[in-house]
Amino acid sequence: MDKKVDPKLKMALELGPVLLFFIGYTVLKDRVFHIAGADYSAFVVLTAGFAVIFAASIALLWRLTGRLSPMQLVTLAVVLFMGGMTVWFNDERFIKMKPTIVYLVFAAVLGVGLLQGKSYLKLAMEDALPMQPEGWMILTRRITAFFAGLAVLNEVIWRNFSTQVWLDFKLFGLTAAMFLFFLTQARLLERYGIKDAGEG
Repeated sequence: MDKKVDPKLKMALELGPVLLFFIGYTVLKDRVFHIAGADYSAFVVLTAGFAVIFAASIALLWRLTGRLSPMQLVTLAVVLFMGGMTVWFNDERFIKMKPTIVYLVFAAVLGVGLLQGKSYLKLAMEDALPMQPEGWMILTRRITAFFAGLAVLNEVIWRNFSTQVWLDFKLFGLTAAMFLFFLTQARLLERYGIKDAGEG
């Protein structure tokens, strides 16, 4: 059974690990850590800590709410895998590819549903956002393209700019992009939204 949780606490648990990573890198980015006979950059060391903190925050969210969304579960799996690869190979490129993989997975899943004439987004969000079937298909097409675009953008930024620029993009750019995307969908939600239980 789903449990109610303070939205501010939920946001803190979701964004807190990324914010801590950002602060940690800003303070320690020039440090090199000698661990078990090998040299690790601050980025790699912080990635190990981030993976642990992120897993703990997801576990706490599950305990507080009684459920986890498919996006949270996929993101957790990718964070643990790519974070582990980053530390194991001492190569920061792996964790930088994490957003690309997450967004491509969701774009692919939603895209498969669209090819079948279905909205998997509706299955995940219907209770929170009642909407007519046509509206769900339009929103699903848009968010599929949006996720694919974010995946491409992440690749462009981490491959061509500094780690600090990539972190700024990840913490501020992606958050702003999500906010602006859903803000631009207001007319769609107004047009196709179901305002009461008895409507279509």
